[in-house]
Parts: sequence; C-alpha cells; structure tokens
Amino acid sequence: MKQHMVTEGLGPYGPLTLVATDGRLSGLYMTDHRHRPPFEEFGHEDPEPFTEVRAQLAAYFAGELKEFDLPLAAAGTAFQQRVWRALLDIPYGETRSYGELATALGNPKASRAVGLANGRNPVSIIVPCHRVIGADGSLTGYGGGIERKRGLLDFERGAALF
Repeated sequence: MKQHMVTEGLGPYGPLTLVATDGRLSGLYMTDHRHRPPFEEFGHEDPEPFTEVRAQLAAYFAGELKEFDLPLAAAGTAFQQRVWRALLDIPYGETRSYGELATALGNPKASRAVGLANGRNPVSIIVPCHRVIGADGSLTGYGGGIERKRGLLDFERGAALF
C-alpha cells in the first residue's frame, strides 16, 4: 500500500490536506478538522497523485462542478462505507436529515449510527457529509465546523462563498 499526501490552499476555507492510497483519494481534511489523523503515517508530501482532485475541487469552488468523479479509497467499517455511498446520492444543493438517510439505508431507527458514520467521513466535500442536517432543519455536526457547513450549503444554493 503506497500513501501520499499534500497540503495546499485549494479552497476558500484555508489549506486542505489530501491523502491518497494506491493512487485513489482516501482523505480530504481541513486544517482544524475533527478526526484529522496524524499525517506522519501517510508518507511524504507528493502533489502528483492529486492532479485531478485539485482540478475538480477548483471547478467545484468556481461553481462549475456539481458532482465529483474521482476514484476513492476511504477506509471504514462496512456500515460507514454504506453511509458514505448514500451521501453521494444527495444532489448538489439539497439536504437530507440523518433519519431520512437511515431510512434510505433500510434502518429508520439508525439515525444516530448514521450521524456517527457521517462524522467519520474521511473525504469531506467530495463525499458530501455537509448535506446532512438535523430532522428539524438545524445544522448539526460537521468535522470542519458548523460555519463551514453553513458556507458550503449556502454556496451550493447559489450564495457567494464569502
């Protein structure tokens, strides 16, 4: 298993750290991201595996891309993987509640477990965990912070990033 990482100013929220495993994106973290792993375990900085990731992120933040098309290698449990795949089905500019996501996964009582899996998403923005909200429409939990979550949702609904 070959891992690489690079930290760059790729978006409006400060530097993003990208992690690749065997040439596939396995992590996207903001500087003060909750659950950010210790990066010494990811090998050396190398921008080469991230050319397409950087291009798609730039197009997203320019308002030109609504759906990412990247090979991913996010590590997680089988349940986390199911939740993260379901996140990819939430359309740009829309939201779903944790309960709606649990129901879509066939277990309406699993909203808490869905929330925990959502919070462990290692590929934020690209796997759009920011599109999941509370049942009452409130913005709850986001590894990159509630203000970033609000900013991403507002941006996807047509507001300027800043």
